[in-house]
Amino acid sequence: MHYLDVWFFDIYPYLCGTVFLIGSWLRYDYGQYTWRASSSQMLDKKGMRLASNLFHIGILGIFFGHLFGLLTPHWVYQPFLSIVVKQQMAMAAGGVFGTMTLVGGLLLLKRRLTHPRIRATSTLMDSVMLVTQCLLGLVTILFSRRHMDGHDMMKLVDWAQAFVTFHGHASDHLDGVEWVYRVHLVLGMTLFLVFSFTRLVHVWSAPVGYFTRRYQVVRSRR
Repeated sequence: MHYLDVWFFDIYPYLCGTVFLIGSWLRYDYGQYTWRASSSQMLDKKGMRLASNLFHIGILGIFFGHLFGLLTPHWVYQPFLSIVVKQQMAMAAGGVFGTMTLVGGLLLLKRRLTHPRIRATSTLMDSVMLVTQCLLGLVTILFSRRHMDGHDMMKLVDWAQAFVTFHGHASDHLDGVEWVYRVHLVLGMTLFLVFSFTRLVHVWSAPVGYFTRRYQVVRSRR
């Protein structure tokens, strides 16, 4: 089993990160006509507002929660936040945002599967992977209730920080971590691996410039 740990938690993360960055760059340069969200709102707006808002708000909360929760060094929050409280906050926020993402994702998936015109223009693999990963993340909360001291959570934090700082043998930090966390990590990294081949690339196109653009003068209809 040691060689599996080395592959999935020492080598695979760098493979996924490399494909994620280089693949996104190449697709932006050579496939801009495929760089789109494949929105189906024009085909049918029914239920779209609720489902889309739940999904996108939830997934943004999950992303930034994981980003800051895993990669913020322990010494930054140690003076005012204990590991136990941090785990409780992670479980509460993960439960809320995870549920929002799951409900919104299932509504969007149902809409794409049951509407003939939308189904004809859909690629479902990325949606299915996101919903599956979200469901798995919610399951990890149940496992976290078995050990509320934050010890296992810090193993995941140490692994993530060892990985992004290019320290060798990052997988050693995951000794004793339960299978559900390992599967969650592998599926999460796989999302980054396939990212540049799916419509998820539209995440790079956040409309930041919208807030600084000039006003557009539009004549009212008489």
